[in-house]
Amino acid sequence: MVILTAVLTTGALTLTACGSRDDSGDSKDSGKKTEIIIGVDAPLTGQNSATGLGIQGGVQIAVDDANKNNTVPGVTFKVKALDDKAIPASGQANATQFVQDDKVLGVVGPLNSGVATQMQQVFATAGLVEISPSNTAPELTQGKNWQTSKSRPFKTYFRTATTDALQGGFAADYAYNTLKKRKVYVVDDKQTYGAGLAKLFKAGFTKAGGKLAGEDHVNTGDTDFNALVTKIKNSKADLVYYGGQYDESEKLTKQLKDGGVKVPLFGGDGMFSDTYIQTAGDASKGDLVTSVGQPVDSLPSAADFIKKYKASGLKGDYGTYGGYSYDAATAIIKAIGNVVKDGKIPDGARAKIVDEVQKTKFDGIAGPVSFDEYGDTTNKQLTVYQVVDGKWKAVKSGTFTG
Repeated sequence: MVILTAVLTTGALTLTACGSRDDSGDSKDSGKKTEIIIGVDAPLTGQNSATGLGIQGGVQIAVDDANKNNTVPGVTFKVKALDDKAIPASGQANATQFVQDDKVLGVVGPLNSGVATQMQQVFATAGLVEISPSNTAPELTQGKNWQTSKSRPFKTYFRTATTDALQGGFAADYAYNTLKKRKVYVVDDKQTYGAGLAKLFKAGFTKAGGKLAGEDHVNTGDTDFNALVTKIKNSKADLVYYGGQYDESEKLTKQLKDGGVKVPLFGGDGMFSDTYIQTAGDASKGDLVTSVGQPVDSLPSAADFIKKYKASGLKGDYGTYGGYSYDAATAIIKAIGNVVKDGKIPDGARAKIVDEVQKTKFDGIAGPVSFDEYGDTTNKQLTVYQVVDGKWKAVKSGTFTG
């Protein structure tokens, strides 16, 4: 993965060697195109890196397509990818680095909602657009009091993934009404994404008539869940719901099954990775997740993207957020095309690009792309997946309105 990251970010590493555009930004006189950078922030090493690399790969293909098709005349796009290691402070430092590079006119990322909370203000102050393909915490777009009074905190922040307000309820409805589960043990990793999702699932499940068999928390990086397994076993729960990422859940499910707890582990899109199945092995059989959108492999609109991804040798799990990353980058590129003419970058370009992104409306490879007044995607499609024969199989797709 480290070697791959170096390959994928070569464009970013060599940017300083490229001649910068002249003061006018007009590349026609010199015969060269103006270079514009699309930033990517994601965990490229360590925790969640398989998913993070998938985000980077999705953006890279979108940029390659834009350059090949001359989508924005007079402009050559480059990718600059920075590794946040799923650490909020690293994301904040990366945001500052992007802002300070005047060639960066848009950023895709981050993966983690907790990282986003430390990046939003930096981008907002600089007027730099940010589109996350994966953040699902409702407060990022609708404010801390989103359940009672929605208020958009940052006009520069958008996302192509729908929120946990829908995902948690969708999972709870499936658990109670389709799986017929009645006693759930809820576990979360205490992070913004995981704790928020677990809370919403619990609320939806108990509202439907289900019972809470128990509740506990783990830390990111934990590997020994024996004490938790004992609690879950004694609770007689017929389902375990986990709010968090695949790094811990893939170990938890294995230890549950080894400890004699033969019930499914159900989680959100943070668990939706091939790495989860590869690490957990047979113990993952029957486990479930919800994820945003429809299965990208089933979408005719994504066929060319998938073909290019596989042929390119890019690593990471493109199936989780690769399609949404491609669409996020495309939204930024289209907005830039409405602002930058013949390679000339006007004064106040970043702010103008934010306004153009808000007006976005096109058919993306992962579904329709447009944003509401909060910066949230208008695509509310969700899917439940289950591990069947060693692979994630879509078992239900639809929308959830509560």
